[in-house]
Amino acid sequence: MEPRLPTHLEVAGMIRAVEAASGFATVIKKGERDAGTLLVVCCKNGTNACTWERMPQMDGTRMWTKTRQQDPTNPAEFWDYCTRRHDQDRDLWVVELDVPDPERFLTGSVHKG
Repeated sequence: MEPRLPTHLEVAGMIRAVEAASGFATVIKKGERDAGTLLVVCCKNGTNACTWERMPQMDGTRMWTKTRQQDPTNPAEFWDYCTRRHDQDRDLWVVELDVPDPERFLTGSVHKG
């Protein structure tokens, strides 16, 4: 198993990279500093939000996977989901990346399926 970057450093790096690309990034909910998991909300101009999480794979690795897409007719339900996820797992960080093509800031493997 590969060594893991502490979560707070990964989040700080994501935020700086998005800001350097003239985007907006923020921590919505803070989780466990070193070993917390990440729920990344990706959007462009505050619309069409989706969540990405690292999901375990059969080979033991973890791959970024899109886990939820915002329904434009009910955007509040999407944000309620993000709040519930954090309430269920206090180690979870919820981070928003608002920039064109935000998925490019997810490090490692990404599963677009």
